[in-house]
Amino acid sequence: MKRRVLALVMALAMILTLAACGGSSSGDAGSSGGSEGGAPAASGDKVAITIFNSKMEIQSQMEEMAERYSLEKGVDVEVYYSSDTVAAHLSTRYASNEPYTISMVDAKDVYALAADHAVDLSDQDWVKDTTQAISIDGKVYGFPVCVEARGIIYNADAIKNITGADFDPTAIKTTEDFQSLIDQLIAGGMAAPTGVMKEDWSLGAHYLAEVYEQQADPDAFIAGIKDGSIKLIEDAKFNAMMDTFDVLKNNNYAKDAAISAEREVTEQKLAEGELAFMFGGNWDWSVINAYDYSENMGMMPVPNDSNDGTNEKMVGGGSKYFFIDSSDNTSAEQVQAAKDFLNWLVYDEEGQDFVVNQCALVPAFSNITLPVSDPLSASVKAYSDKGALVGNYNYLPDDHYSITGAAFQKYLAGESTREQFADEVTAYWATAEVGAH
Repeated sequence: MKRRVLALVMALAMILTLAACGGSSSGDAGSSGGSEGGAPAASGDKVAITIFNSKMEIQSQMEEMAERYSLEKGVDVEVYYSSDTVAAHLSTRYASNEPYTISMVDAKDVYALAADHAVDLSDQDWVKDTTQAISIDGKVYGFPVCVEARGIIYNADAIKNITGADFDPTAIKTTEDFQSLIDQLIAGGMAAPTGVMKEDWSLGAHYLAEVYEQQADPDAFIAGIKDGSIKLIEDAKFNAMMDTFDVLKNNNYAKDAAISAEREVTEQKLAEGELAFMFGGNWDWSVINAYDYSENMGMMPVPNDSNDGTNEKMVGGGSKYFFIDSSDNTSAEQVQAAKDFLNWLVYDEEGQDFVVNQCALVPAFSNITLPVSDPLSASVKAYSDKGALVGNYNYLPDDHYSITGAAFQKYLAGESTREQFADEVTAYWATAEVGAH
């Protein structure tokens, strides 16, 4: 089925108007599709639905699935992707009365949009089979697409080639443990054992966010930064995580040009054993598996000296959520077709195979027992199964990763000190507000 990709150029006034009515932040319009006035209720005798995919790594799989699903189920399915921020892209769609039937968003977007734009899914069978659904005021709005987690990705074969011993990630708990192993790898001939992704989302939304997430009460911690009762530069967790980041930064293969390092190059070096470690998440497998990757790879928690048990847990949980549009632009037939699609993902063997094998995602539903194929997701599932995940903090503002990520990039490049970085993060929180929850 042909995929239409049109460039939406919406007037700023549209975005501002929607924002005044509860919409999300602005941004450049991305790729999208659909007809004037929203998706058609039917194509010929078929119901037609649209799906917005915000997970770049699985766009081709989503398109192929949509074509098969359309042929087998008699429902026309179109899949669209945008590189714009989710909030900005959906703002343009709602401003033009062209909502998607199903939208894949981040958790914070469910909290921001559900009351005005989402169908209540509380009566769906799959609710009983997951602990990751998003509920607001007693109503279920968010369908968890998968479970993802963050940590240190390791190449066990590259490590063993130098140490001569099987790598045991559970033995690396503290920053000192981590540094000692890296020193051993360097002594054994690995010039630079680590890679650091320079992207603002990796630094701001993923690494820095762990400083909040690993606190006993993230809301209270952020509130303390805002009102000045907590000095970030004096916080034990911040310094413990930054000490570990310094190990990554100081042993980075691209240390002298860290902001010029390309993600694909870094992940290729990790995959092929030139590097041993990189901070990331199980979604990185979609890049790693394009190369001649080592047989034995996995993920482990970020080693740190907090002495609170977080050094033995990854940070993660439900990642990306579907919600179904509740506006007048979506017919009752389309809503039912959308519900049927979600149930297909959970209960149909082909749907389960699509999630686990074709998209290489960790399912968020207890009834799905297919073995997870890739080693990073297998690590995440193992930590999830034993309850060793620190929950995501899903309420960071839309601009958090871009602003704090830019500050983090300066630190990575050696253009600021830890104190200056902490000051920039503190200055950000002086005016920023967490999302509704």
